[in-house]
Amino acid sequence: MGASESKLVFKQGIFKLQEPKTIPADDAYWTGFWELPESTEDVFTLFSTNDIRRTRDASLANLETLILAVTSRLFALRQHSSFPSPDTAPEKDALNCVRVLTRLLPFIYEADNLESWEGKFFWGARRKRVREDQSGASEVIFDEANPEGEKKDCEEPEATFEDAKPLAEELIDTLVDLLFYSGFTIPVSERTKSKINYSIWTSGVGCNATIPTNNRFENNRTEVLRLLLTLTSKSMYMPANVLPIKGVRAITYLATCPDKQVVLSMLCSFLNTAIKFNPASWRIPYDHVVVGDPKHLYIASSLQFLLVLLLYPIPEDGKGPPPKNFYRHFLGRLHRPQDFQFICDGMSRTLHQPLTATSSYLPGSHKPVRWAPEMIMLFWETIQCNKRFRSFIVDTDRGHDFVILILYYAVENRLDSSKQGIVRMCVFVLQTLSVEENFGSQLNKTFKNQETLPAAIRIDNWNGSYGDFLIVSVHTLITGSKGKLDAIYPALLAIINNVAAYLENLNALSCLKLMQLFASMSSPSFLLANETNHALLTSLLEAINAVVEHKYKGRLCRAAPDSFVLIEADNPKLILMVVKSRKRFEALRSFTLESGQEEIERLAQRRKEAANGSADGARSPAHNARADSIEALRSPASAMTPTLSNVPEEGGAFAIGDDEDSDADEENVGEGQGKDAGWDANVLESQQYDKSQRPDFVVDLYDLYALASMGELFCIDAPTENATPNERPATIEPTGPRIHSFEWSPLSLGWYESLLWSFIYASEMIVERGTVGVWNGTAIRLFKVEKEINRGPSLMKPMGAVDAVGKGIVQRIGNLNLRGSSEAGALRERSDGGVREA
Repeated sequence: MGASESKLVFKQGIFKLQEPKTIPADDAYWTGFWELPESTEDVFTLFSTNDIRRTRDASLANLETLILAVTSRLFALRQHSSFPSPDTAPEKDALNCVRVLTRLLPFIYEADNLESWEGKFFWGARRKRVREDQSGASEVIFDEANPEGEKKDCEEPEATFEDAKPLAEELIDTLVDLLFYSGFTIPVSERTKSKINYSIWTSGVGCNATIPTNNRFENNRTEVLRLLLTLTSKSMYMPANVLPIKGVRAITYLATCPDKQVVLSMLCSFLNTAIKFNPASWRIPYDHVVVGDPKHLYIASSLQFLLVLLLYPIPEDGKGPPPKNFYRHFLGRLHRPQDFQFICDGMSRTLHQPLTATSSYLPGSHKPVRWAPEMIMLFWETIQCNKRFRSFIVDTDRGHDFVILILYYAVENRLDSSKQGIVRMCVFVLQTLSVEENFGSQLNKTFKNQETLPAAIRIDNWNGSYGDFLIVSVHTLITGSKGKLDAIYPALLAIINNVAAYLENLNALSCLKLMQLFASMSSPSFLLANETNHALLTSLLEAINAVVEHKYKGRLCRAAPDSFVLIEADNPKLILMVVKSRKRFEALRSFTLESGQEEIERLAQRRKEAANGSADGARSPAHNARADSIEALRSPASAMTPTLSNVPEEGGAFAIGDDEDSDADEENVGEGQGKDAGWDANVLESQQYDKSQRPDFVVDLYDLYALASMGELFCIDAPTENATPNERPATIEPTGPRIHSFEWSPLSLGWYESLLWSFIYASEMIVERGTVGVWNGTAIRLFKVEKEINRGPSLMKPMGAVDAVGKGIVQRIGNLNLRGSSEAGALRERSDGGVREA
């Protein structure tokens, strides 16, 4: 039978599956599902989404029998003594069984009405019918395939029944065995008689020798890993707030596996495969445009399935000790320095690759790896569950490289709405690192070769430390994200707060950015915008105060009864900027709700007058910019939710306090406040506040006064001959550093799981040439999926005559429907549409 004829027969068999008539379990029809398809593309293209849904909704009995048939065939092949043998136990049959299950399972998971059926069918107790085959091994015919009362075509007196594991558990065990099956995924070993050999795939952690491999073995591993990912993808069809509580049975069964050899073999195989891959190896430029690299899919699948196991929080039933995730447990037990060095080098190599790919002399000549976000996630998991690895990173210069890399991914993606999850994860990783004392101390080292960084994070004429660069980058994320990252402003400020007590000799640029943030956050319009903004100002002032308290070590010379001269200090530039801005601190100290309301009303009146005055003539560019910002504030989105993106970075003096040269900047007052004033004064006028019964967010502001008063501790004046040195003013007494750790909650765990599965979903949408995404077209609930507009052929994605003809043939084969169904539209949607992760 030729390839075209087999496709036609397979498609006709799919139509028969949808008929209301129940097909007997022992019908030879079922063998076509593992004998006819020639590739993964055949299964995914010919078995369309409409076909699967019609079968599921109209003929569930046939769908049950199909699943039982392909799983029974897979179990039989795994137990066959000669598998994989082209004659008696073909490898192709096993792969087709895996492909069919990969295609079907997402459409079962998406159906809410099948949840109880799914639990009983896959996880319920069962008995299987077995008989002895000619080789003496037990061969499963069809598990529970014959309904009660159905007559058998032939009598099998030798058939017996025995208790068996739930279908899902036996399927998972079989797939795990197939990952280490001699002749299928690993080479045949003459030293062992067992067909299943739990040997680590490649050298690295836990193994110093690499077993031989080839493309066929790696492709087979990829097929099995994709089915394991599909089995565990029940997560995608659950809301984020339910997932950490309810959990997924398949992942729970895998993560709680008590067999140490199985866990360590899988953990080390997946980890070494992902870490050891070198994306910077020599390749022909633009080779990825001509032909896809299946190895990329193999690496991505290994890393993603490893993360699915590591990240999973096992639900607790409240009875007995909490269950243990053995993959996290053994990852936390790693301790050899050579293992840490191997992991560190591999992660750094992968995260560096997109930087070098974008800065090549031939733009786009090398394809960036797709799993860089997953590698950041693996780095975060490793530093969380392995204290030794965290110390290995933090106590040495290796931490500097990861800080710069993580800041690059955060700054590069800050404006991309589809990459906000990556940015948040990067910020939380930095917050996790920043709680370590040695991390803050290591940031004082000079940052050299900064000019070699990509343009997105490069700062011209740089002269500073890693701590300076961190502060400037945090300022960029806050002020340059256009309000898209307002949910993680507290985490960004917590990073600065955690390291502030250890920073020394901050340069002028980082000190300027800190004071710009203070000026922005201390404006009345920002403080009164909502009930939480004052907490951001509190966190920032705590950070500035920590720098002054813990790294002062300077000398003040008394020049007059009420003035000092700063002789030397560990952070002289920050001290001088605080002194220069002391009136702002004093004004904040006397800030009240009434004064804030008056200032907002005054600025609103100024904007109104400016708008009326500019309507009678040509406006200057400054007036145009001011009017644009005012117009933006009138929009519903920004009227009640002002963000720091609307606050000027520099040059704007705020009414709560002016510098000595504020008279020269009087014209900028209106501009600065006009940009950030989004508070509706009518809201305040509609409520009568008693000074003794202030709202909570106003009462909390009084906690800032002690910190703000440090501005009056310093006063620069001319030195006198009678000046006496004073090592430290009596009012500055250092306290213990305040640590702001990242805390996990059910909500954050749900977000974390949704982020991982969005990575997996997005990577399947750009799978190497051919197979469409496993979950494409299904009702995802864990995260939002946005369709991308088809942009047509391009230089990197051309479509010539041959491509057009090939696409037409695929569509015509997929449209074969004796009843005139509309698979054509579904196929066109899969071919032309795209999805980006949200």
